[in-house]
Amino acid sequence: MLTSETIAKIKARMALASVFEDDLEESFVLGSGPGGQKVNKTASAVRLNHAPSGLAVKCAQTRSREMNRWLARRELAEKILERENAALSARRQAAEKVRRQKRRRSRRQKAKMLDDKRRRGEKKAARGKVNPEG
Repeated sequence: MLTSETIAKIKARMALASVFEDDLEESFVLGSGPGGQKVNKTASAVRLNHAPSGLAVKCAQTRSREMNRWLARRELAEKILERENAALSARRQAAEKVRRQKRRRSRRQKAKMLDDKRRRGEKKAARGKVNPEG
């Protein structure tokens, strides 16, 4: 059951995601799945198209059309926010990678790296040409 408090939360989430009612194209389609013949005969599923983002959401979670309308709006807002946060997260990860690359090595890391380089050099030097004469 949807309460006015739940609807207010969904509206706040939509505002945060910059989803406005004018941008939504809402259509009602036949549902499917469990619920018997009634679900298959009535258009209680909601399809929302959000033109600015190009996202579309179909919601048929309940048998109530009104409840599905609000659930679809919530789902759309969450998708948009998730998309924005994913881009932000990718930028953060890239910045962190650069920071790690530029960071100075610890003494232990530096000693290990130089030791590995020395061993590698010795191995390559030992690969010299084979002299058949002697």
